[in-house]
Amino acid sequence: MREAGSTHLGLVWVRRSMFICVSLIIPKWSSDVGLEGKTAIVTGANVGIGKETAKDLAGRGARVILACRDMAKGEQAARDIMREVKGAKVVARQLDLADTKSICQFAENIYSNEKVLHYLINNAGVAMCPYATTVDGYEMQFGVNHLGHFFLTFLLLDLLKHSAPSRVINLSSVAHTMGKIQFDDLSGEKDYHPVRAYAQSKLANILFTRELAKRIEALGVMAYSVDPGMVNTEITRHLGRPLVSVSKVLACILKTPAEGAYTTIYCTVTPEQELVTGGYYKDCASEETSRAGQDDGTALKLWAVSCQLLGIRWR
Repeated sequence: MREAGSTHLGLVWVRRSMFICVSLIIPKWSSDVGLEGKTAIVTGANVGIGKETAKDLAGRGARVILACRDMAKGEQAARDIMREVKGAKVVARQLDLADTKSICQFAENIYSNEKVLHYLINNAGVAMCPYATTVDGYEMQFGVNHLGHFFLTFLLLDLLKHSAPSRVINLSSVAHTMGKIQFDDLSGEKDYHPVRAYAQSKLANILFTRELAKRIEALGVMAYSVDPGMVNTEITRHLGRPLVSVSKVLACILKTPAEGAYTTIYCTVTPEQELVTGGYYKDCASEETSRAGQDDGTALKLWAVSCQLLGIRWR
């Protein structure tokens, strides 16, 4: 029954995605803004949208840190970017968002080796995977997609503050429109569905951004959430066979990873006065979230629960 329920939810998600894809017009956006002297961290930068984002920022002159769980893949991605972008300043660093100890070690490494941090791009994520838990016992999708990046941002805030004006960019998804924060079952132990858990984590990204923006704007740090659109990446690797077949049909009309990186880059280089901190962006423009994504009460509660789970206290 659990598998059937998951497949049904997945099909609903794919049907919505098909509608979006068919009506999709990929924006012809470009910018020649340079980022010389700037430093950026991109999580999950060894593949897909993250790698394309890192490549673009490196091409603008930024020093880019590829934060990757698999160091072999991260170092290969760094070599690829340096080969393709003349003079690229990129380095791979180990980061497992499913392990708070690894997140702490990564942050310590950053403070030891970097004097500034202007852009924290929380791009990494897992999608629609079978039930699993992080090293610390959190449901995997909520733990990696939300809590991991929440904790990472918390640890790096002093450096972002020191480097202001700076920005935090959190990647969300249209799947957030199906999301609800299940405060009575964040562990997913009572009733786990891969798609529902994914949607919850993507809604959490938006609510985190919304609350974060209020707390850090006075410090000179802005925050934005981004929907990259439907992108042809490795996201389908955990889908069941029926959904994989559908996704292959959709592949020809999906964005490429480079196109999927447009809005992240847009939120990185667009002048601050042209953006709204705490805002949600899609196709290089401001977009309205679902009603749940605008619920300040839920955002505040999620913030408090996240701090409690991680045993931290924001100043």
